[in-house]
Amino acid sequence: MRALAVSAAGEEHHLSDPQLAELTRRIAAGLHERGIGPGDVVLVRLPKGPEWLCTMRAIFRLGAVALPCVEQVTDAEVAERVATTGARLVLLTADDIPLAAGPAPAPDLDPDAPGFLIFTSGTEGRPKAAVHPRRYLEANRLQLERWMGVRRHDRVWCTAAPGWSKSVRNVWFPAELYDCETVLHAGRFVAAERLDLLARLQPQVLCMSPTEYRLCAKAPTFGDHDLGGIREAVAAGEALDAATLGRWREAYGITVRDGYGQTECGAVTGVLVGEEPVPGSMGHAMPGVQLEIVGGELCLRPETLPTFFSGYLDDAAATAAKLEGGLWHTGDMVDRDAGGRLWYQGRADDVISSSGYRIGPAEVESALASHAAVLEAAAVGLPDPDRGEIVHADVVLQPGRVGTDELRRELQEHARTVTAPYKYPRSLRFVDHLPRTLTGKVRRGVIRATMADPGGRTSDPPESG
Repeated sequence: MRALAVSAAGEEHHLSDPQLAELTRRIAAGLHERGIGPGDVVLVRLPKGPEWLCTMRAIFRLGAVALPCVEQVTDAEVAERVATTGARLVLLTADDIPLAAGPAPAPDLDPDAPGFLIFTSGTEGRPKAAVHPRRYLEANRLQLERWMGVRRHDRVWCTAAPGWSKSVRNVWFPAELYDCETVLHAGRFVAAERLDLLARLQPQVLCMSPTEYRLCAKAPTFGDHDLGGIREAVAAGEALDAATLGRWREAYGITVRDGYGQTECGAVTGVLVGEEPVPGSMGHAMPGVQLEIVGGELCLRPETLPTFFSGYLDDAAATAAKLEGGLWHTGDMVDRDAGGRLWYQGRADDVISSSGYRIGPAEVESALASHAAVLEAAAVGLPDPDRGEIVHADVVLQPGRVGTDELRRELQEHARTVTAPYKYPRSLRFVDHLPRTLTGKVRRGVIRATMADPGGRTSDPPESG
């Protein structure tokens, strides 16, 4: 296990396996001296760095249960999560990490014993604590090998922040299972800087969010770098639009392969290693995983997915509510083409029903994002007395572009041209940013709420006709 820590200023610090093993040993000993043992919950809200990596590893070695949180979680939310989970210890900064010199026990525990508590992103109300068993570590070999394409000794850069389930799976696990060198970048995302770092670090495996790929592709310096060292590039977290995929392929010869998963399930579908992606598709089911589409909703058979969770913490009713007829109901709407490829349409509550048509917000967002003036967009349905709903879009423009009535009409016409005319946004407003959950997903409910409040509108009312 190796790590490459990169500071916010870009300074590199390589850590070898003996160094990481020693830090892990000292943290485990310190936790043991604090009374932490099998089954005890430890909340970890640490910055992305070696301390986070080794703390997560030490908790697992002790048989305790790691509760990772993103850094943006507030003190009040930390207190709420402690109350919900009964966490015995809270680690918020590197100074909170206990260190000791003595040995710590490494108990031999049942693989089904709890190993991780990961809170959902909150797209369905309050975040819930998903319990993953200790076998979750080994179970993730499936997606690491077949989707990410990880090989032994690769340099892997997954840009997800600590606290995401994706960070646990794709930052720590490749290093743990394949002796990879994991990149731990402490800086915030800036598109131009990210491209410079990719050129300098040359990871063999890259995992970024679609938003990061999209913003990089629209940076002025995109196409000016040597990124020849990147062998595998994957994206997950939201739909990856065809225009962004095309830009990466044209500029760098890099094929970005999309995938889909949930906190509760881990990776469920993906464009697998060696497969040619069809722009906009989230691929096929992971090997061995059985999926069904029920009323447009993606469902899966839990027993066929090795990374399926044990249930929501102390909430059997919430778990049972999403398990029906032996199927896990993801709440995500998809289409499946004749070749078995899946196409994301949006959350069940987010699919827009207009004049008898069902419109996935991702389709509208992809169409708008293909315009040169658009940085990113989010689409929702708004009530309409004639059509049931109309499509509304919030649009963030590229730096330097100004939202005008003329540009609004241009974007609406652009959407009509690149996708089916009935999908174009009859209502469109320009915003500075999109509301997102702590894990980066667009909070469409917030957009709908501000549009329902006349004081929240920043554009013309929905047009008729």
